[in-house]
Amino acid sequence: MAPAMNNGSSSEAASSSSTSASAHSSNGTSSNPNANNNARQPYAEDETDDELDLLGGDDPLSDNPDLLAEPEPLSFKKRNKQKRGGVGLGILGQPSRLLTALTGGNNHRPSSEQHRRSPLPSGGGTRLDALAGITSKNGDGNGFPLDWYVEGPGRRVGYEDLTAIDWIFEYTKERQRLRVLYSSATGLVGYVKQFLDSSQVWIILVLTGLAVGALAAAIDVTTDWLGDMKFGYCSNIDGGAFYLSKGFCCLGYDEHSKCMGWRPWSNALGITSAGGKWFIEYFFFLLLSMTFALSASILVKEYAIYAKHSGIPEIKTVLGGFIIRRFLSVWTLVTKSLGLVLAVASGMWLGKEGPLVHVACCCANLFIKLFPNINNNEARKREVLSAAAASGISVAFGSPIGGVLFSLEQLSYYFPDKTMWQSFVCAMTAAVMLQALDPFRSGKLVLYQVTYSSGWHGFELVPFALLGILGGVYGGLFIKANMKVAQWKKSNPSWLPGPVTQVAIVACLTALINYPNHYMRAQSSELVSNLFSECARLLDDQFGLCKTGAATAGTIVLLIFAAVLGFFLAAITFGLQIPAGIILPSMAIGALSGRAVGIVMEIWQRNHPGFIAFQSCEPDIPCITPGTYAIIGAAATLAGVTRMTVSIVVIMFELTGALTYVLPIMVAVMISKWVGDAFSRRGIYESWIHFNEYPFLDNSEDMTLSIPDIPASQIMTRIEDLVVLTATGHTIASLTAILETGHPYRGFPVVSDPRDAILLGYISRAELAYNLRVATQPPRSLPPETEAFFSHQPLADPRTTLDLRPWMDQTPLTLPSRSRLHLAVSYFQKLGLRYVLFSDKGVLQGLLTKKDVWYVLNGADETRRTAGGDDGNIIGSSGRLGTQTGVAREHGDGEQAGLLHGVGGGDDPTSPGADAASIL
Repeated sequence: MAPAMNNGSSSEAASSSSTSASAHSSNGTSSNPNANNNARQPYAEDETDDELDLLGGDDPLSDNPDLLAEPEPLSFKKRNKQKRGGVGLGILGQPSRLLTALTGGNNHRPSSEQHRRSPLPSGGGTRLDALAGITSKNGDGNGFPLDWYVEGPGRRVGYEDLTAIDWIFEYTKERQRLRVLYSSATGLVGYVKQFLDSSQVWIILVLTGLAVGALAAAIDVTTDWLGDMKFGYCSNIDGGAFYLSKGFCCLGYDEHSKCMGWRPWSNALGITSAGGKWFIEYFFFLLLSMTFALSASILVKEYAIYAKHSGIPEIKTVLGGFIIRRFLSVWTLVTKSLGLVLAVASGMWLGKEGPLVHVACCCANLFIKLFPNINNNEARKREVLSAAAASGISVAFGSPIGGVLFSLEQLSYYFPDKTMWQSFVCAMTAAVMLQALDPFRSGKLVLYQVTYSSGWHGFELVPFALLGILGGVYGGLFIKANMKVAQWKKSNPSWLPGPVTQVAIVACLTALINYPNHYMRAQSSELVSNLFSECARLLDDQFGLCKTGAATAGTIVLLIFAAVLGFFLAAITFGLQIPAGIILPSMAIGALSGRAVGIVMEIWQRNHPGFIAFQSCEPDIPCITPGTYAIIGAAATLAGVTRMTVSIVVIMFELTGALTYVLPIMVAVMISKWVGDAFSRRGIYESWIHFNEYPFLDNSEDMTLSIPDIPASQIMTRIEDLVVLTATGHTIASLTAILETGHPYRGFPVVSDPRDAILLGYISRAELAYNLRVATQPPRSLPPETEAFFSHQPLADPRTTLDLRPWMDQTPLTLPSRSRLHLAVSYFQKLGLRYVLFSDKGVLQGLLTKKDVWYVLNGADETRRTAGGDDGNIIGSSGRLGTQTGVAREHGDGEQAGLLHGVGGGDDPTSPGADAASIL
């Protein structure tokens, strides 16, 4: 049996055996070109739809005769120029040099590259057989076989669902691939290969931008058509057709009320009485709203459960290094697009801007599959997804620069300079495509673009600041209300109806409330467009905001009433099982309240023109423009909900063209964020990440300030609480027994022996289980009593033993056990680690996992408060009982079983957050 230091709990506990495999970090690099082959070893069934990425090097057990040719080791020494007579020769110096330069051949290798290991012995043996036979000259100097695995980069099995990626291993693998590419690709052909390799990312981004622009145009047109269908249809009069929206049906009319081609449902049914018209149109509005919402919910439930919600919390988590299979699949893309059209057309208080970011990432993931070099590297894939996310906001608002900043400020976990440039290209391509298709037939990217004939005055900074305060209060209250609703639904699952029924109830309630209030009756995009408009330039006043006598107390009350109702409807809608964003509803609520404040200012200035603050107004020009207050109110509420700053300011002035009002927008956004942060540091997306228990470690300064000033030893799982493997003394049967004992450990530190406990490396459960399974199956078919080891055994026969070193992380990141927790957390945040081992003078002391850090930074106090009873049992996110013995060791003692054991869990595959916190 393999020695187990202690059978106590480990902080690497997993919640489910089905998700127990995970790849672990390797920060070692290797000059071995064999490492670049990355032949992928299957651990679970291969699903072609999405995220199961299988990593690793070439299989040393392969009988492929092509592998018998020993590769030449790479050399990174500077090559000496070949000279003749002290003068360097160009490629035209000899006829053969031209051919050599074109084909990349090299007939003259420096002496430093001529060293090769001895040729492998013939006889048809495997690579391991051959490597074991290399002795004396290429061995360790004592006649022992060469320890080839010391040079190996390590191998990995695939990432399973709901596990974190190994950033260091991924970037190491990419560096090795590039070394091989650039060392072997010389001459003209080599430069072509390098160019083609470098252009893959740009091809993906351009294709993604084109696809997102086309999809956004189709979603806009279809949404307008279905949304208008709730009120009527386009007849054949004046060349109309049933499939046209009201805007296209009445194209050319300044006022849609004069359009003859558009027929309301009451006219189509021949109803002439005023009461009958109101009732039948109310009925059709209610019926079609519920039909669209139910259709969207059923689509999500039956075809792609990950198409629900906005997708931005999940995208932030994925970009942070988490695997959520099928989240970016083709079915998710199709379902999200269709469901988004139906959900927005239903008139519920939700938006399409956030879901369009998810759509953009799905498109990018689809094109990534065309290029294995990127598809097989999870780190590079996330760089491309970060850039692609910008195109979603670009087409949603017609704001390419705002999209880049949105990706930088809100989404990306790792955003180097090259990613910003890639984001710019993708966002620009998507905007150009949307502009070319021109779905609104207005020559503009979006429906909201407005211009103002007058600027703002200094005294207006006071009401602008007031709107900032209101936006911050709205954001803080909305997040709390939305989270309370989500918590209530989560804590009462037994008697609540199903998700489809919940959507039907909310859709019915929304339609019943929306129709009587003509501000809420229209689509949110039309409402925001009219609220932003200046009366002097508005041709079709659908809401009567600009008619004579509209600036009254009654209008103000209706606007505020609509904003309050929208607040509550959005709070219960965001979180339902349909595609739904929160950006547009927040903007609509802010625009309603902002327009109300603008009308108040307009009435005040009109009735008291001699007031000292109004003396700067020009006599013949309207002093107050209520539409500008709507823009600033929308920006303030959006900042209060999302806690973004720079990107919101850029989006708003790109969206509206109101460049003159950048300073007031900045003032309102700044104040809104300050007020919102007084309620909670988390924005709406971070709140949902925390609610779902996604393992996302924020890099923000606010999160860093919450790190307790304690030694890491008070948080880590100590060696006596771990199952530790020794370097030798194992058999396949004993290691299998350890895996089958039921311990949910994610991996095992490897030490020299139980007495000294010198750290040698770390092997994850996934790699160990895979190797034991493969070794006992053909072609090797090793018996259970076969010896297995983790250190170099010079006399071991590779045909009758199992060497596990290639699958062990031989260079894990370590810290002294006296290190402060702040330093350890910085390792996890900056390097994307999954675990850190602590040692003193090489002796293993303990282990700290990403899950431990997540709970320390994201609710250790809450976890303690929810603990039930003296035994420390708590209920995980899905209701399964777990064990919690403490948060931190006070004065160095107390906890005996690690930080978290069995927390989380859940059998609902539709809720990744249920297992996310415990599957790292």
